[in-house]
Amino acid sequence: MPCDMFVALPPATSDGCVIFGKNTDRPTGEVQEVIHVPKQDHEEGSKVMCTYIEVDQIPHTHAVILTKPAWMWGAEMGANEHGLCIGNVAVWSKLNGPDDLKEKLLGMDLIRLGLERSKTARESLDVITGLLGQYGQGGPCAEEPGLTKWAYHNSFLLVDSSEAWLLETVASHWAAEKLTGIHNVSNELTITTKFDLSSPGLEEAAEEAGLYRKEDGDFNFYRVFSEESSGGSSISPGSTRYLHGKRLLKEFASKGQIGVEEMCKILRDESSGINMSGTFTTMASHVSVLPPPGSATPPCHWFTATPNPSTSVFKPFIFCPQANIGDLTTSPAYGAEDPVRKSPRFQEQVDRKHPLYLGHENLQTLVDKDDPKGQMIVENLQELEVKCMEDMREMMKEFDEKMFMKVSQIFLQICNFELNFYKC
Repeated sequence: MPCDMFVALPPATSDGCVIFGKNTDRPTGEVQEVIHVPKQDHEEGSKVMCTYIEVDQIPHTHAVILTKPAWMWGAEMGANEHGLCIGNVAVWSKLNGPDDLKEKLLGMDLIRLGLERSKTARESLDVITGLLGQYGQGGPCAEEPGLTKWAYHNSFLLVDSSEAWLLETVASHWAAEKLTGIHNVSNELTITTKFDLSSPGLEEAAEEAGLYRKEDGDFNFYRVFSEESSGGSSISPGSTRYLHGKRLLKEFASKGQIGVEEMCKILRDESSGINMSGTFTTMASHVSVLPPPGSATPPCHWFTATPNPSTSVFKPFIFCPQANIGDLTTSPAYGAEDPVRKSPRFQEQVDRKHPLYLGHENLQTLVDKDDPKGQMIVENLQELEVKCMEDMREMMKEFDEKMFMKVSQIFLQICNFELNFYKC
């Protein structure tokens, strides 16, 4: 049940930027859409309907851009107008059980709520953990037949232009570590004895659950809660994907040049399993470039909105007053007739494919058949992406407010170019 996310902070990066990257590896065929939600004011006492439950709304929510499974309210990853990025991965622990299927907040709901309600990584940590304590996490995490009993806990990567935090949760318990340098996260707990913040009464709760005794030594979050460490095993975090991701980050960091291209290469790496195919597939990818605080250059966020980053195009988005990404990455809406809204849920499936997904699906069919036409389209798409990244890099060197109009529809423009290639 994979996902991988990455962060690189100076001096490992080019131009002193912070680089965030994530693949969302989900059940093959699950459509991921990219949506832009403007900032909004809300009436006092109003509620917001998340995937399964309502929560109290706040007076003002920030503008966000999200990559999300089309059937749910929450998001796998995204960014907001203040340069905050958040992603999550599934984790399993000794506290996983039937209660995880009770409908509460999904980890993906917590991402969207964190982005809409926070300006910084540190603030989003407080928002997410506060909501976790108030409402809890739980509910089916997929709509596909056979997976509607699938539920998990979550680790979050919270990143802004100044700092990055890793937040790992187990039911309502959590620990958080402020990160430096480079860091990657796969589907396992990794925080051990070094954490900067934690949920109130964490050690006492672990003692009460019979998972920890003070005579065992320093409290080790991984050792106490990870299902892999049952029976007092000395196993330490280190899945194959995690170790490969760490190696790839180190290779680029040693040259001090991690930028958008390098992060895209990591997310496209197939031999490591980071770019996954099979029962679970990399259904969408996201990279963000966050300039240093005080910079006149705005953050630039890159999204594929389609599966398999090796055959997809990373398209840029910049928050600006007239930002418009169009509807080419928006899935059909079914309202009250959506199977996720009916009771009982998930009794049928509907077509959630958006226009860009449909075009890419045709390309992937050609690639899978080794059709020369498919390879030609992929090469054209690669050239499009290279040219786009070069143009954006030049534009960012002398960015001013006059350029906002120029980039307000850049995501939509590249989507249209991409669709034209699919029609070749």
